[in-house]
Amino acid sequence: MTGTLYLCATPIGNLEDMTFRVIRTLKEVDLIAAEDTRNSIKLLNHFEIQTPMTSYHEYNKYEKGRKLVEKLLEGQNIALITDAGTPGISDPGEELVKMCYESGIPVTSLPGAAACITALTISGLSTRRFAFEAFLPSDKKEREQILKEMETETRTMIVYEAPHRLVKTLKLFLERLGNRKITVCRELTKRHETALAVTLEEAVAHYEANPPKGECVLVIEGKSREEAREEERKQWEEMTIEDHMEVYTKQGMDKKSAMKAVAKDRGVSKRDIYQYLESRK
Repeated sequence: MTGTLYLCATPIGNLEDMTFRVIRTLKEVDLIAAEDTRNSIKLLNHFEIQTPMTSYHEYNKYEKGRKLVEKLLEGQNIALITDAGTPGISDPGEELVKMCYESGIPVTSLPGAAACITALTISGLSTRRFAFEAFLPSDKKEREQILKEMETETRTMIVYEAPHRLVKTLKLFLERLGNRKITVCRELTKRHETALAVTLEEAVAHYEANPPKGECVLVIEGKSREEAREEERKQWEEMTIEDHMEVYTKQGMDKKSAMKAVAKDRGVSKRDIYQYLESRK
């Protein structure tokens, strides 16, 4: 029989957030794969966990991942932990999970702390629908694409950022998204935890005057659906009806269906579109 990969959530600050189940599992597995063994040894020592550790991180995720899969196929049980929080969220854990499924190895997740969810729940912003963006990409082209998507995003958005880049990132969001509501969460679950619920303008001013410390989670208000619909309607109105029709016919729609779609986009009747097109013949 193959072993099982256990994704074990670890505290993001407060050690009391370690679950009994995770502690027991870390003691029982054959091996612990840790993002940074130097950091994780402190956690294991605190809970008197003596299970052997091996490193598994962004720079060895493929080579080490294959070795871990081999051990799992031999019947060993392995726990995966990250420096803080839930493995697979903004770290290479997702690659190991894919490898396990490709090899028929069972995977289970032991829930616990996650900075993105912790920040969202104390943000005061809508929690019903949200989009997790993690850190903005360092690649300019990819970052531009993400920012374009965020401009029209109607869900609450969650972004991670390092303290030394916070002000620059806040200014970027202010420029691209407008003066949205934002909650900047720092030092989550720790003694100096803060959740600053302000506007983007106010956040820029505050952190320019008070340089931040500690990792930050930004929870940003999404665009209202009404605003998004209005902007979309204006976008269509700036286009000729002929060009608007072509958008849909190029997608394979017949003329009747395209007229119906154009009418809906523009907030008019299908008859209005028909009569316009007939008058242009």
